[in-house]
Amino acid sequence: MVDYDSWKLPIGLYEKALPDNLSWENRLLMTRDAGYNFLEISIDKTDERLSRLNWSKTEINKLKENIEKINVPITTMCLSANRHFPIGSSFENIQKKGVEIILNAIKFSFYLGIKIIQIACYDVLDGEKSTDLSRQVFISNLEKCVEFAGSKGIMLAIENVDTKFGDSIDKTMDLADTIGSPWLQIYPDIGNLVAMRQDVDHQLQAGKNHIVAIHVKDTVDGVVRRIPFGEGIVDFISAFNTLKRVKFYGPMLIEMWAGDKKDNFDTIKDSREWVIDRLKQSNYSINNFVV
Repeated sequence: MVDYDSWKLPIGLYEKALPDNLSWENRLLMTRDAGYNFLEISIDKTDERLSRLNWSKTEINKLKENIEKINVPITTMCLSANRHFPIGSSFENIQKKGVEIILNAIKFSFYLGIKIIQIACYDVLDGEKSTDLSRQVFISNLEKCVEFAGSKGIMLAIENVDTKFGDSIDKTMDLADTIGSPWLQIYPDIGNLVAMRQDVDHQLQAGKNHIVAIHVKDTVDGVVRRIPFGEGIVDFISAFNTLKRVKFYGPMLIEMWAGDKKDNFDTIKDSREWVIDRLKQSNYSINNFVV
């Protein structure tokens, strides 16, 4: 019989909250010891992280062995590399590279056991003009990726970002609705909504029934990165209340950046407790958490 009180709202840690020089074993140990349920792997534009998508089965299996031993899964992927290789770009080489990155990310996720890949909602490069054509090309290329993801049982989920093309859940939902596949949903970032002056309650309700994961971070007006929890302007309790009303119980990802810190353990542990305190003040059941 299922013990419903033992269920946990899974709270994960963004890989970049950890120092870069850690081994995978130590990354997973640090994540576990700070109380998190899972780790979100980061695939950004750097050669080191992009090269992971070309790992051999042996390399992937070695990471799987560490996951099994330490009992901390890598459930989600933050695929931010497409900010620099957007699939709607007018530069054909950039566009093709972007599609290749997503397809390789799907294959990597299939072999490692990742369930959700976050797709950053950038259609063109910074400085390149977003147009109706870039939107059409973005949708066409994303649809091809969604078909492949579905064949592997991998969920793609669009994140709202800090550009006009994708700065709201209204817009990410419109893209998802246009493609119309169960394998394409949305992965809202609460902090991004606030930084881009969106109505968080309205936006989260707009994504009702399609939110598969949530990024949690603090931000200020126009600044979407590296604001410590409690120093920004995000009303977390209000946002969590809305998430409870729309019946969100999926992965909740705490996003931070270690920067040059060699030991970030206290920060990631304290940040998790800070967020859980706000969740307790919302309508989420306390029984859902590892405390």
